[in-house]
Amino acid sequence: MSIALTVLGCSGSYAEPGGACSGYLVQGGGASIWLDAGPGTLANLQRHLDLDSLDAVVLSHAHPDHWVDVLPYHNVVRHIRPRTGVVVLSPPEVRRLAAEVNGRLGPAFDWTEVHSGSSASVGGLSLSFSRTDHGPETLAVRIEAEDGGSLGYSADTGPGWSLEELGQGVDLMLCEASLAADQEGRTKHLTAAQAGASARAAGARHLVITHLQPGVDRERSRAEATEAFGLPVDVAAVGASYEVAP
Repeated sequence: MSIALTVLGCSGSYAEPGGACSGYLVQGGGASIWLDAGPGTLANLQRHLDLDSLDAVVLSHAHPDHWVDVLPYHNVVRHIRPRTGVVVLSPPEVRRLAAEVNGRLGPAFDWTEVHSGSSASVGGLSLSFSRTDHGPETLAVRIEAEDGGSLGYSADTGPGWSLEELGQGVDLMLCEASLAADQEGRTKHLTAAQAGASARAAGARHLVITHLQPGVDRERSRAEATEAFGLPVDVAAVGASYEVAP
């Protein structure tokens, strides 16, 4: 197994009852990464990982349903279970907002600002970023393991950006599908069919749709994404896990 993905939260915009907003645990290459930290995901993270074992936090953008649980996590590593140098990667606006709320962020966090075209490594995992069709600055990420296996994450995006920007042949693509079909074009988000078509164009081998807004029919979204992708599609659920191998 090259990369393991565990869904900590997958609701779009706000959490459905008993759910959590965007957040995923990515493990591989001897590293554990918390990918997006939406409300509710810190609690779920602790079901799968001792917080002392977390190596890095990657935050895609400044909308609160994707990052605000990093604030109580900062309280943990600053005051309760002290650590220094926890790697945090994000666009600048997320760092600015976090500092505005929590004040001084170092030395608990080693925070690096990233942009489209940036790259980074955490343990044996390599990360590369691409700006999507979503405001504020929002970064999709491709994560690759040294021993093979690749994971792509769209973060939030409208149809003006394509998963092809993460490169061809991603083994598992995690793509937002916020909108029901009759909501297409209302906001800078994708429908399930748009997600499926984008993943197919990118040559993804497996597609998991996520960030469905509460009330959107999951099974209809699955069917629409599957038709557009051409292969069976999964719908993300809290606690679901996937093995990502080449």
